[in-house]
Amino acid sequence: MPDVTPSKIAPLDPTAAEPFYRQIYERFRNAIASGLLKPGDRIPSARALTRELGLARGTIETAYSLLAAEGYIEARGQAGTIVTPGLKAGTPIFSPQPLPANATATPSFRADSILPFQMGLPALDAFPRKIWARLAARAVRAMQPADMVHPAVFGLPALRAQIAAYLQVSRGIVCSPSQVFLTSGYRQSIALIAHALLKAGDRVWLEDPGYPPTREVLGHMHIEAVSVPVDQDGMNVANGLAFAPHARAAVVTPAHQSPLCVSLSLPRRLALLDWAARNDAWIIEDDYDGEYRYVSRPLPALKSLDRDGRVLYAGTFSKVLFPSIRLAYIVVPEAEVGRFEQTCQVFGGASPQLTQAIVTAFITEGHFARHIQRMRKLYAERRALTAAGLERVLGKRMHIDSQPGGMHLIIRLHEQQSDRQLVARMREDGLYAEALSDWMPGEKKFSGLLLNFTNIDSQRSAEILASRILQLM
Repeated sequence: MPDVTPSKIAPLDPTAAEPFYRQIYERFRNAIASGLLKPGDRIPSARALTRELGLARGTIETAYSLLAAEGYIEARGQAGTIVTPGLKAGTPIFSPQPLPANATATPSFRADSILPFQMGLPALDAFPRKIWARLAARAVRAMQPADMVHPAVFGLPALRAQIAAYLQVSRGIVCSPSQVFLTSGYRQSIALIAHALLKAGDRVWLEDPGYPPTREVLGHMHIEAVSVPVDQDGMNVANGLAFAPHARAAVVTPAHQSPLCVSLSLPRRLALLDWAARNDAWIIEDDYDGEYRYVSRPLPALKSLDRDGRVLYAGTFSKVLFPSIRLAYIVVPEAEVGRFEQTCQVFGGASPQLTQAIVTAFITEGHFARHIQRMRKLYAERRALTAAGLERVLGKRMHIDSQPGGMHLIIRLHEQQSDRQLVARMREDGLYAEALSDWMPGEKKFSGLLLNFTNIDSQRSAEILASRILQLM
């Protein structure tokens, strides 16, 4: 394995506007993209490059952390750090594009990059890829002509049965496989529900702050969103009754409110269910990461309290497996199964049947339950380490909300600073964040950052990243 000396990297410019860590990052990235550094080449250790360049160790580690986070290099312990095997020259993984002065980042809420603090990503380094590959190879070998025709429009029957069984044990939801419908993600789940149960001109309660794509999907279907404030007990049902008592539906995130992570209190759950029963309205429960609660056992789903058939439960595999799987599901009231079957014939479309077969085996053989248990423990550790690292560096400039669960931290900025502008600078610097104000549709907004902690592996890594944020504030 060739060893690359610092002399092969372009020299640093002390008069440049870019900080040294950024220059080092650019030199290595360009060397990899041009083929000067090839996959498998060993690069200097942080200690060696510190001596060679006469810079602080933290400067080198910051550059290396950014390169590793974007997939350019891999640490191999005593074997040193190498250029990621299999990386193609000339095709950089991610190249941050400069933003105009005073620009703000345009949130995608479904970014396809892998950046530090990337929202929506589970711990990719901890996913059991070898087990997944073995199950996938077995599914391919077992494929028959019958598996190559159009897939079942409602979802693979075996997977529907496994999901129903899992929900009964883990979330307290009693349902039959026929009530489970597979979709290609949360957005399709919302659209499918709206096509089946709502019409243009209907009004729907949405949490404020709340997940912006829900508002976008409903808006394209000409369904009016009614913003209902969220406080420490979740959606304020009394406000919803005051604003739009005869709304046709409410979309809520009861386990961990998105994005504030508070839980919907039992009195409000009961009030919401009572409102839906009295008004023949629907409750759409988005349980996007209900498995990840760290202060106690995961709370039962709101659906488990539904006695009148008014709750539709929306789950996803994006947070517990990985986003590119594009697989989610909804559980509909038993009385509505026929209506959803008809709607699915027109609008349905989940992941490929082969993918569903792999997930079925993953659940059936116990890997799914074990993976969630491991991730719950890992995320509790990484959340604590990330919070400690951020507080050590940024403690005088911000505070972190206390949260019972979830996969991200909420950073409240002490100073009167635009969270959107800070997010734009972070994106330009190769860091990911989402601005809390982008999740608030009304004029009253609060400044804060949403930072995912699931891929931060140590307090030291968090401190290095926090130092970069500090330079941008």
